[in-house]
This record gives sequence, C-alpha cells and structure tokens, in this order.
Amino acid sequence: MPPVTMSGVVIGVDIGTTSTKANAYDTNGRQLASHLVDYPLNDPQPGYAEQDPHLILDAVLKSISMVVAELAVPVSGLAFCSAMHSLIGLNAAGDPLTPSLTWADSRSTRQAERLRAVPSGLALHRRTGTPMHPMSPLPKLLWFAEQEPKLFESVAHWVGIKDWVLLRICDTLVTDHSIASATGLLDIHRLEWDSEALAIAGITEKQLPRLVATTAVLPGLTPQAAAITELPQRTPVVVGAGDGPLANLGLGAVHPGMVACSIGTSGAMRVMVERPGVDPLGGVFCYALTEHRWAVGGAINNGGIVLKWAGAALAPDLGEHSEEDLVALAARAPVGSGGLIMLPYLHSERAPHWSALPRGAYVGLTHSHRREHLIRAAMEGVCQQLALVLSSVRAAGNEVHEIRASGGFARSDLWRQMLADVLGLPVSFPAGHEGSSFGAALLGMQALGLIPSIDVAADLVRIEETVRPDPAAAATYAALLPLFAELYDALVPAFTSIRRLAPGLPTGPEAPI
Repeated sequence: MPPVTMSGVVIGVDIGTTSTKANAYDTNGRQLASHLVDYPLNDPQPGYAEQDPHLILDAVLKSISMVVAELAVPVSGLAFCSAMHSLIGLNAAGDPLTPSLTWADSRSTRQAERLRAVPSGLALHRRTGTPMHPMSPLPKLLWFAEQEPKLFESVAHWVGIKDWVLLRICDTLVTDHSIASATGLLDIHRLEWDSEALAIAGITEKQLPRLVATTAVLPGLTPQAAAITELPQRTPVVVGAGDGPLANLGLGAVHPGMVACSIGTSGAMRVMVERPGVDPLGGVFCYALTEHRWAVGGAINNGGIVLKWAGAALAPDLGEHSEEDLVALAARAPVGSGGLIMLPYLHSERAPHWSALPRGAYVGLTHSHRREHLIRAAMEGVCQQLALVLSSVRAAGNEVHEIRASGGFARSDLWRQMLADVLGLPVSFPAGHEGSSFGAALLGMQALGLIPSIDVAADLVRIEETVRPDPAAAATYAALLPLFAELYDALVPAFTSIRRLAPGLPTGPEAPI
C-alpha cells in the first residue's frame, strides 16, 4: 500500500496508569510533538491502587496544551485511549465520590474468587470477555456494595477514567465499546450491557454511561477545555478505545495471526480477530477495538518489575538503574538457568489463570546456582508466562504467524533473543512508535476520514529488527515449559496456606521495587 498523502494532524492522548502522554502524528505516521505528565499511584492500604481523578484531568489538559504549543500546523482532532478496568463513582453532578480504582487494585480479590467459583462464572467470562479477576470493575462494584454500602447507594454513575475525562472536557457522558468490554458488564456478542452482570453488581443500566463506538466523534470541547488547551472549541474529539487493543494498532498488528507482545513493568500478548470469543477454559480476555476487530489475549502482572526486584534483592551492590548490569550477569548463566525455574508471581498474576492467589517461587535451587542463575531464571520466567498466554491464545482457535514486540525490555539483546527462543517464533521489533497513543491517533484519523482504514497501520510501522529463535535454546525452553505450567497447579495448596498464614506473620521493612 502506498503512503497516505491526505493531510491532517491528530493528537493521540494516552491516559496511562502513572502518566498521560499526548503525541501528535500526521497521516504518514510521523510524530510531530510529544509531552508527558506524571502523577502518583496511591496505595493507602494493602491491595489498594487508586488515583485522584482531578490530577489525571489536569495531566490530560496540560499534555495536550504543551503539544499544541509545539505544533506549527492546525490540529484536525483529538483521539483518546486509557488503561482499562478503572472505576470511579460519581454523584449526579458528575463529581467523583471515590478515587479512580485502577486495574492493579486488588481489594476485591474475595469477590472475584466467589464469582470464579460458581458455575456461571465461566459463562459470564465467555459472554463479557472479561475474566473474573479483581482487576475488573464487576468485582470492584461488589466490594463497594458489601464494604461501603452507604457510598454505593449514593453513586449516580459508575464510570472509567477516560469516561470521566471526556465528561469534563466535552460535557458528554459516554463509554466506548472497548473500555466497556473490559468491565465484565458488557455482552460482547450483542454490544449491550449484560443484564445478569448488572444484577450481580447491584446496579442499573442508567448508572452507566451511554455506549458508543470507539470511532464516535464528540462535537467539540467545553469553553474551559478549549481555553486551557488553546484549541478551537469545535475541535472534534474521537472517543477512542482501551490501551491494549490500541497497542496492537500502534504496532501495526492489525490482521489476524499477528500478535502484539509488550513487556514494560507488566506484560501482555494480544492477537486481533474479526469476531469475539474466548478459549473454552477462559484463559484469555476478549476486548473490542472496533465492531469487526477484537483483541484476544492476556496480561501478566510481572514483567520488567521482576528484573527490578532481582536487582534490589540479589544485586544491591550494582545500585539503582542497574538493568544493563543485571542483564550482563544473567547472560553468564546458561539457557535454562541450570535447571532453576522461577515462577515470577511477585505481584500475584493475571493470565492465563486469572487468580490473585499465587506468589513468586524458585524451584530447583541447588548449591551450584549463583545470582546470575537466579537473575536469568527470573527473566526466563517472565517469557515463559507469556508463552502460557500464547498457548491460551491458540487454544481460543487463533493461528499465530507473526509476533511484534515492544516495551522497555526491547532495549536488551538478551531479552529479545530470550523471548524469541521461549516462544519458538521469530519476533519483530518495530521502530519508534508510542504504541497506544499512535493507535489512538490512527483510530482518530479513520473516524475523521483522514485515512481510509486502520489497516494502513501495518504499512506505517517500520520493523527495526527481527530476531529468530536459536534452535538449541528453543528446544530447551520447549522441554521446560510443561514443567513451568505444572508448577502453578502443584503450588496452589501452598499459595493458599501462605495467604492464610501471612496476616499473622511478623513483617519487616520492604525494599521499594
């Protein structure tokens, strides 16, 4: 396909877990300006992971205004994406009554486990595309109903963070099919709120935003938002989608069989399909991008943060920001870490088991293992967990013929090779793009008629390098993967006992990771 020549600049606004980034792109995929604003993720109690919605709104407006100030050309529109699974309770005036609970908030673990344990739990997962896990708004709503009943009764609307930001800057309360498909409340096959899920949550359809397509265009900005951003009030605003599906789009992984894999602090693996559905065992999620594009896959809690933990716990002498030195140490250990396996569940886990129960574990430790073995095993464990997600993606009936990967880990040659070896497939690494924000901009360009289709993404994304698996290493990892998978089930009784005993055990100061 030839390069797109239609003119236009769209700002993709990515509302992330710890920052908002705005990036301006033209229709040939060139990034013209960028600005990032950080904000805190608060944990006032164990299991809590929440944010101040007002700080996020301020970050959105500031990031947009800074990008607008850098541009020498008019802005054709704004397009949004955000982290999925957030939940905020609003009063009738649209003001927050609760913080924004993020995907990382696990206070509703027991509610999620109850939902998973009943026979209808898997059926609900298959119908809504969202696993019964504390990341999801559905068990979070149950937590509020049971633990904060007076507050729960006073909430007029339950929304996600992107929904609230759009309410504030466009004066319209809507949620897109993508964000809604990650709530556990949407029937993804009918694109309607699921009556059984609403009944379980104890809410009504009137308490949720109006459902719209991800390509829906809002008519413009409020006078206040226009003044802060210095954009015309009539600037079109494309509602956009969730960051996961848009990351696939931003990597050009838009066709069936093309998998997007990312390892940042956490990790994820997703493939685009044309019709919604999950595997028979419920090992994957299914989230919308557009009416005919769905992201099937799984997210893991423990990505690059495992290497950061290894540095603090095993090699504090290397100091902070020692990732390169840690990887160099790991490279001294053999493939397979001399029979040492790490289950990297330092922050519990999501796919494919979707349980908040597991803890991290080293298995196979002997007197001959040194810290380079432990560090390498931690890195291998992250890749092996992604391999389990890939197996679930295939179990959902999807062929996989290409993998595109991104994230901070991609700066390391060892990580790149290890991922290809563990997955047993070539892995391509695109150059330069900001994943979700570029995906949001592309979706916005399609919605505004600036590009013919989001299919152009596959041609706009340039592949920097393709790493092919080493046959011997791939064979070693293939032999170890079934054992890695079996260890989860084998250790569930131990994980259960640890959770029961942990509250009564002495605690000491924790090193930050």
